[in-house]
Amino acid sequence: MLLNIKVIPSASKSGVVGEKNLLKVYVKSPPVEGKANRELLEVLAEHFRVKKSDIEILRGATSRKKLIKIV
Repeated sequence: MLLNIKVIPSASKSGVVGEKNLLKVYVKSPPVEGKANRELLEVLAEHFRVKKSDIEILRGATSRKKLIKIV
């Protein structure tokens, strides 16, 4: 499954919100040294009930907009 994600770093709480064709994922971590991306994988794994290793960032590793693949 491929998902278009918009990441909101440094949020007050972590969570997933659906909007039209896009999922907004709020993460507490700042976008420094990949911390936000690591937390993003944790939040998505919990939300979709899969292992973190089943989620991959295909595009947008340094951007807020990402293309995510979930196996």
